[in-house]
Amino acid sequence: MATGSREEKRAEIYDYEAPWQIYAMNWSCRGEPNFRLAVGSFTEDYNNSIQIITLDTDKGKFNDDRTTGSFHHPYPATKIMFKPGKPSDNGPDLLATTGDFLRIWEVKEGQPVQRRAVLSNKANSEFCAPLTSFDWHESAPEKIGTCSIDTTCTIWNIETGQVETQLIAHDKEVYDIAWGGVDVFASVSADGSVRVFDLRDKEHSTIIYESPQPETPLFRLGWNKQDSRYMATILMDSPKVVVLDIRRPTVPLAELQRHQACVNALAWAPHSSCHICTAGDDSQALIWDLTSMTQPHEGGLDPILAYSAGAEINQLQWSSAQPDWIAIAFEKKLQILRV
Repeated sequence: MATGSREEKRAEIYDYEAPWQIYAMNWSCRGEPNFRLAVGSFTEDYNNSIQIITLDTDKGKFNDDRTTGSFHHPYPATKIMFKPGKPSDNGPDLLATTGDFLRIWEVKEGQPVQRRAVLSNKANSEFCAPLTSFDWHESAPEKIGTCSIDTTCTIWNIETGQVETQLIAHDKEVYDIAWGGVDVFASVSADGSVRVFDLRDKEHSTIIYESPQPETPLFRLGWNKQDSRYMATILMDSPKVVVLDIRRPTVPLAELQRHQACVNALAWAPHSSCHICTAGDDSQALIWDLTSMTQPHEGGLDPILAYSAGAEINQLQWSSAQPDWIAIAFEKKLQILRV
């Protein structure tokens, strides 16, 4: 590499400090502008915010245009996702958020963020069951699956604004959902189960895993985008991450046990089938190589990389457009880390 090139000058870590505690955040899937993220506030009232930030690599800091890049969000966003796509995609960058409803937003460079849609199937009621999470379908981006404390999962067509199907997925609150194929998704719940659904057979679901301790909720789920045989889940208030092989239900393929406090977030590498990052209340972000996870390891598998943050990490996202970069959030700070 040429001496003095921009790549050599680039730092390994960039910081952004928000005016409020951060909860939800995520990367844009676009290549231009590089390093665009959306960051959501966590304040315990109705009035919350989403801030669009973009890294200026020449200045080595994030730009956060409070005029055009910040917008009001009712209640804290439980999840934020940009529309999946290729880094070369053009046109408006769409953003989805969940809270009381599913909302779709349009992000254009230098213009205020516009709300495109508010999607709710509770037309006849002033009350709504909060949405805990959602996942945007990569190969069919008109589909978004949401999950709710009312035990349901709902599949939306965001182009028509209509519900394609709604399933009573669990016995208790559903905390997370992930697509694993064209018609296949999975969810985790306060009832302690991971269930897989096939939209071609809506009457049945398959329980892939159940908490070893009865009534221990599972609250995060990640499905490996590079190898759909594998998924990972987190038990509430547990320092352990459970890796599952859907061909061998009920028995974990591996358990990642190097965190010293409860794990809050996980993200599979978007470009590798055998790497996963986890983060938690021990202020650690750990990257694991699962290539040898089926081999016996005395004392368990060790991570290949570890990063210590300044406080408990509550959010983690791995960039699909910039796969050398991971974002973590703790307190009011967002950091992006080169891995």
